[in-house]
Amino acid sequence: MLLFYIIIVLLAALNVVYEYKRDLMMLQQNSYKNDRYCKWLRVSSDTTSMWRLSGIIVFFMSLAGLGLEIIALPLIGLFSCAHAGVLAAKKYKLPLKWTKRAIRIYTVYLLLTVIICCAAVLLFGDGTLMTASKVVAIALIACYCASHMLIMLVNIILSPVEKAINRRYYNEAASILASMPDLKIIGVTGSYGKTSTKHYLHRILSEQYDTMMTPGNFNTTLGVVRTIRENLKPYNEIFVVEMGAKEVGDIKEICDLVHPQAGIVTAVGPQHLESFKTIENIQGTKFELVDSLPSDGLAIVNNDFELIESRPVGNVKCRRYAVNKTDGAQIVAEDISYSASGTDFTIRDSDGWSLKLHTRLVGECNISNLLAAVAMARHFGVSDENIKYAVGEIEQVEHRLSIKKAPGGIVVIDDAYNSNPVGSAMALDVLAGMKGGRRIVVTPGMVELGDRTYELNNAFGEKIAHAADIAVIVCRYNRDAIIEGIKSQGMSADAIYTVDTFAEAQKLLSTILNAGDTVLYENDLPDTFK
Repeated sequence: MLLFYIIIVLLAALNVVYEYKRDLMMLQQNSYKNDRYCKWLRVSSDTTSMWRLSGIIVFFMSLAGLGLEIIALPLIGLFSCAHAGVLAAKKYKLPLKWTKRAIRIYTVYLLLTVIICCAAVLLFGDGTLMTASKVVAIALIACYCASHMLIMLVNIILSPVEKAINRRYYNEAASILASMPDLKIIGVTGSYGKTSTKHYLHRILSEQYDTMMTPGNFNTTLGVVRTIRENLKPYNEIFVVEMGAKEVGDIKEICDLVHPQAGIVTAVGPQHLESFKTIENIQGTKFELVDSLPSDGLAIVNNDFELIESRPVGNVKCRRYAVNKTDGAQIVAEDISYSASGTDFTIRDSDGWSLKLHTRLVGECNISNLLAAVAMARHFGVSDENIKYAVGEIEQVEHRLSIKKAPGGIVVIDDAYNSNPVGSAMALDVLAGMKGGRRIVVTPGMVELGDRTYELNNAFGEKIAHAADIAVIVCRYNRDAIIEGIKSQGMSADAIYTVDTFAEAQKLLSTILNAGDTVLYENDLPDTFK
């Protein structure tokens, strides 16, 4: 009988281990912020899921002592085994990254659970191993039921530790930058387009300078700090820093660390409107980069956006670029023509300079991003010959409007990294221009748009109806808004498919795709959205 009890305890412990790992993954995807984690809990209804409610029922049955040995303990074992098995087999788009911070949180999380179990044995045990096993099994199922609260408690407990560690890393990064007085630092920010612009600028500058850029999505203060500590070398001449923000002051915090001499603002739009609350807050935050520049620096800003065009800049020399609103811009793109090999265009500056360029990239958004990168490269003295060569060699950034040929004669437009009202419209324009087969869009829509989420996704659906022959709507988050927009423009219900995951979308596509068809993947939401 004792062996049976021990097995139940081990199964309950295994369930807690897997559940805690999932909780930590979601906390990590919410930037280790309890308020964002709570918001995810409300949106996802994870606290009232079938598994969570079943666990609560099992806990209270065990606590009541109704047939404890005959019913309750086997129920704990069966529930724990089943749930742990589901979690062990589940695949995630953004699996947990075992950073040092994640390891610290997980370790304290488990230690807190051990303390709870020990306290339960002291309070309710009778000195026998069998009773202790029963109590531990019940305590573990209770920890599972309360795991959301426990991980937030651990996050609060470790907050002073994390702040001290981050401050030490911050000071180390500042010291490294101070030791490199000749390093030129360029900031790149915007509601969208900043990552592509960063890559393009890095590629062009690298023709003439030893250039470093922040990798991947390392666009927060801590991401920049990590890049400086781990990647920046004494021989680097230019450091291109992508600056992301979800709250007012985020970009200023990065600028206070790196002190950029030049900056690019690619866009001001309703991205992250949910956390910024107002579009004016987004505008002010993006221009924190411009406001931080020294008087002898340079700001290059995208005049195609109304909230950039209308925003005066008086503290630093400002050059405005545009593809559409060219009247108020100094740097413009002209004679744009698309072909199977990419795009040809002429970049022209009001100072009389012009240069004909060819790029493998397609889409108006990419031409706009190239304008900013070329203008900044010129400021740093990169020759026309080097600019022309680099622009011709630039490859599309992965998952950002890249076009590939798939087996079976299928064309894939991959714009899955992120989605916003401007970028999604441009992606649909590219899709609409595809000839030869059916045009198919696969999308979950756009998120973090605040109280405009339904409105903008509805408008997105309207655009889909005009650009695509078939629409596959993934997830439930924006499904109603997108489908309403599609149907309002007369697309047949037979051409609209709904699935819950991208895996299901892939299975569906395998049954309906024909040679010559084009598939646009527009956005791919993380696991925090359903």
